[in-house]
Amino acid sequence: MKTILAIDDDPSMRDFYEQGLAIFGYKISSVEDAEGARKHLAERLPDLILMDVMMPGVDGISLTREFRTNAKTGHIPILVISALADAATVNDALLFGAVDYLAKPVTVEDLKAKIDHIFALEDRRKK
Repeated sequence: MKTILAIDDDPSMRDFYEQGLAIFGYKISSVEDAEGARKHLAERLPDLILMDVMMPGVDGISLTREFRTNAKTGHIPILVISALADAATVNDALLFGAVDYLAKPVTVEDLKAKIDHIFALEDRRKK
């Protein structure tokens, strides 16, 4: 079973991830901020991270960069999901290590398609 960590300060988005993706057989954990994400990653590493951009404290792009440059977490693919869809934000997310970007609002079908694609690429990369 693939595991996913969702990092989003919006409780409704965390519920969306937990309920919407669980029906596809993913094991979902969610946290609301960078501190929660760091604590989670200290205990267990997911197969994928879903990252919001606009969060209090450390923003998602800075957190993506932090995880990418850390030897323990640098291999985990990060899918950034944000209401910000401007070219500069998308570019920054990809530049600092996200493997893909989705603009909110998202449907569970679009999210599942992106996740499946990322996992397929990871599986091919590991062979």
